[in-house]
Amino acid sequence: MPPDDLKLVSYEYNHGPSFGAVVGRDIIDLADVGPSLRAVLASGPLSNLRAVVEKRRPTVALDHVVLHQVVPDAARIICVGKNYYDHAVEMGGPPPADPLLFIRTTKSLVGHEQSVVCPRASSEYDFEGELAVVIGRGGRHITEDKALGHVAGYTCFLDGSLRDYQKHSFTAGKNFDSSGACGPWLVPASQVPDPQDLTLTTRLNGEIVQQANTSQMMLSVAKIIAYISIFTHLESGDVIATGTPSGVGAGRTPPLWMKPGDRIAVEISRVGVLSNTVIPER
Repeated sequence: MPPDDLKLVSYEYNHGPSFGAVVGRDIIDLADVGPSLRAVLASGPLSNLRAVVEKRRPTVALDHVVLHQVVPDAARIICVGKNYYDHAVEMGGPPPADPLLFIRTTKSLVGHEQSVVCPRASSEYDFEGELAVVIGRGGRHITEDKALGHVAGYTCFLDGSLRDYQKHSFTAGKNFDSSGACGPWLVPASQVPDPQDLTLTTRLNGEIVQQANTSQMMLSVAKIIAYISIFTHLESGDVIATGTPSGVGAGRTPPLWMKPGDRIAVEISRVGVLSNTVIPER
């Protein structure tokens, strides 16, 4: 395995949920290393896994498994709203003076190539492509200069939003079951030298609808981690979605909503591509 090509997935196959490392189009199972990816993140740096992976053969083909969200049992999924200036403007009103945070539940997310669900109750299902951070080493009152040392790695995030519900209940609008996605895998922080120099592209049915560089964030990854750790002790496996750039459906005239049959993909340089198909609620 090349020194800069470790990718970790949570998946399900014949014997139930597991996690492993992706090598080419195959997976090397790592279930004997720990009960879950989250547990392994708590046990030490991901570099410890490389020697294990290099001694093993693939267990199953990548396209034979169901990929789950990267950390299926994450204790918290903390999201940052309006963290790109142009997106804040397109949504109306001035950019927030302070970090705007909200929580998503694990039940609201699916993995790569799983279907995201367009709810019957909403007619305004919107896309938001984002960079997500997964915490490795936990901590409280983390200083900005130390913050990136607490990052295990990065992944792609689809913050599917139901805008009509969001108007009267922000929590509901962000947490319909299976309305968002996270994946396809976790890329260790050591393979992403600068999280503020990544290209983020969202495609709806193959057409680019969002494109920006993470340097355009108003709050950097380090500042976000430092702020969150003021009020809570961050834990291994916590997921932080860092906000979406402009181009969302709600900011367009006329609005552009996702509908059943659509394909939505979030691509981030050095990280990967998260792809999902929209299906109707049954």
